[in-house]
Amino acid sequence: MKRTRVIHLAGLLALAVLAGVPAAGQPQAVGPSEPDIHNIIIPQVRRHVRHAQAVRLDAVSAKVDLTAQVATTALTMKVTNPAHHPQEAQLLIPVPDGVTVRSVQYDGTGPEPSAAILPRDEARRIYDAIVNKARDPALVEFAGYNLIRTSLFPVPANTTQTVTITFEQLLPADGDRVDYVLPRSESLAEQAVRWDVRVSIEDPRGIAAVYSPSHDLTVDRQSDRRAVATTPAASALPPGAFRLSYLRGASESGSLSATLMAYPDPSVAGGQGGYFLLLAKLPKPTDVRQDRPREVILVLDRSGSMRGEKFDQARKAAIQVIDGLFDGETFNIIDYSDTIGSFAKAPVEKSRQSAADARAYIQSLEPNGGTNIHDALLEAVRQRPADNCLPVVLFLTDGLPTVGERGEIAIRDAVARANSHDRRIFSFGVGYDVNAPLLNSIAISSRGAATMVLPNEDVEQKVSQVYQRLRGPQLMNPALHAVDSKGEISTRLVREVLPGSLNDIYEQDEVLILGQYTTDQPLRFRLTGHRFGKDHSYEFSFDTGDATTRNSFVPRIWATRKIAQLTEQLRQAAAAGNGAHESQSKELVDEIVRLSSRWGIMTEYTSFLATDESMPLARFRELRDGQMVELPGDVPAAPAAEAGQTLYLRQKERTGADAVAQQQNYSARSDASNVALGLEFLDESMNRTRITTVQNAADRSLFRRGQRWVDSMLGGLESTEPEVTIEFGSEAYFGVVRQLASEGRQGMLAVDGDVYTLLNGKRTLIRGPRADGAK
Repeated sequence: MKRTRVIHLAGLLALAVLAGVPAAGQPQAVGPSEPDIHNIIIPQVRRHVRHAQAVRLDAVSAKVDLTAQVATTALTMKVTNPAHHPQEAQLLIPVPDGVTVRSVQYDGTGPEPSAAILPRDEARRIYDAIVNKARDPALVEFAGYNLIRTSLFPVPANTTQTVTITFEQLLPADGDRVDYVLPRSESLAEQAVRWDVRVSIEDPRGIAAVYSPSHDLTVDRQSDRRAVATTPAASALPPGAFRLSYLRGASESGSLSATLMAYPDPSVAGGQGGYFLLLAKLPKPTDVRQDRPREVILVLDRSGSMRGEKFDQARKAAIQVIDGLFDGETFNIIDYSDTIGSFAKAPVEKSRQSAADARAYIQSLEPNGGTNIHDALLEAVRQRPADNCLPVVLFLTDGLPTVGERGEIAIRDAVARANSHDRRIFSFGVGYDVNAPLLNSIAISSRGAATMVLPNEDVEQKVSQVYQRLRGPQLMNPALHAVDSKGEISTRLVREVLPGSLNDIYEQDEVLILGQYTTDQPLRFRLTGHRFGKDHSYEFSFDTGDATTRNSFVPRIWATRKIAQLTEQLRQAAAAGNGAHESQSKELVDEIVRLSSRWGIMTEYTSFLATDESMPLARFRELRDGQMVELPGDVPAAPAAEAGQTLYLRQKERTGADAVAQQQNYSARSDASNVALGLEFLDESMNRTRITTVQNAADRSLFRRGQRWVDSMLGGLESTEPEVTIEFGSEAYFGVVRQLASEGRQGMLAVDGDVYTLLNGKRTLIRGPRADGAK
């Protein structure tokens, strides 16, 4: 009969369970009391099974409780013994400094396991021993970490057992920001082990914002002082350490909560600058009556192609929007095919009677005729809004313009000219037969957004998701500026800020802004806008002296957004259709290739950098007087031509699956808040593609070239002979491991094959283990 044991381990730090640890300088043996090397389970590494009969890891569940800066992490691991005989296994778990083990729970029938924290030096000797014995560099990724090590525990033949290790730590805080990190491999897993992460946060000071720069999160705000964040259940967790930060700040305080994460880059501002990520959250209003009322104009496509389920869903969506308005807010309905109809001549106030009349009007609509997008949009934006409201247009279509003005540029420009009331346009393209670039351009130019409703997706659900986010406008027409020590706006302290202009900020929104800073002095920002009928201004400052290369996610997220901005500029230029933009856009193409190479961000336009091993990488830096110097736009002819041709051919597509895929990719990149997207995109057939021949580790990007992984920092020099060669497992090898660990870059070596990189100013080839076992 199985039983669950809980072994409390307070005080185990002094317990000597390390009898099998080799002495320094003798890394070849793990120890006489160790299990088979294949049955050592390290849940965070990229690879878990060395042969078919080894004890394997099936799944990991991490439940984290964050309470007033104290984190309690419970890692539950399911392990299976596929063999017909019992085996012994052992867990090794890399952890940060300051961790103490609280308990082990073991669902099994054998002896009770124990666990202890090994300090960094002891952990290093074990890392080195396993790397040498297993001839596998995967574990070097965790050099520099402490280690939780369990004693041996039995796994009976053909069974699955569960082991849970719970540990605690005091988390570091930077001002009002509390940071949590769970180490995991940055390498692409050869065998996907499912990870589920759930983080419960409680803080008596209040929780202003919850953010992960590494993974997508679903956040349930249960109160001002409690939130639960979970990773999506639909797929295995992407590689990389799980990072979560939350901002303290009571919502009733009336002050803005903000924090800054910075990455230093010697190529920015002569070494004085770098990249920044600004996270901010506006305070909630103390009185809900302060919320600015909305005015919503629904523009419904009732052309013949909408007939059937699509229009039934559109009807339901429209009714849901009307019902969701508060009494006193205003609305109108414009319906169009080849003719234009409307519910009222001007927006009306929402009441029980007007809502009932609107429902009846919507139900009376029947699809027929063509599609006059131009006149429908002009009718919507020309209507004068009520005083002191937020004017919003929800525009829905499933087709191309077939009646009236049909030119993309003409429609785009006409809407921009006519929108004198500054209405925010949120467009919805239903299906593939829409002009995706047109819907996007009219939306983003008005502080709105475009949403694609794919075949077999529910129109009502997509409209509802967008509309619900528009509840509770908090800051209208926001703008962010850097200011100098005198309080004057400066254009020189920050640059390349994304997004270039801020959309309205709603109750559920967290403000996330990225850019480059050009000074080693504290950064001071001013956020302005219109809040509850009055002009508002918030000022806050940050010290960039805490910038660290461990914040490598900052420039990578920035580059993801920048690539989106550049490709959108090219896509809109392609609307002219005369080919002139092809020669005029070389600088944009070169910059897209350069950013893709430098930061390992693969797109549908630049994936050839990963799939064509003969393709040279962009040369964007070189050593001059011992310093790395940026070379903007210095891209070899081959990738520039390939990217330019791909971009030109693809962006001529204005409709169909390819155009919608490009729009989906643009939306994901322009709104990127973490690094999870970097190697994924939708191809021209709407298939999700993941590049596996590029490996991002810390702030480096490695490209597979034969049996080598080439660091993009060697762009333009990848075919040259190395100046230094370091053999796997040698004393020099482990010296490099320790150097990279001190820089947070040791994940570069946790790949199969050789690594060719720039190390200490020299082209260095770091060999991986040879297939014949020789060093």
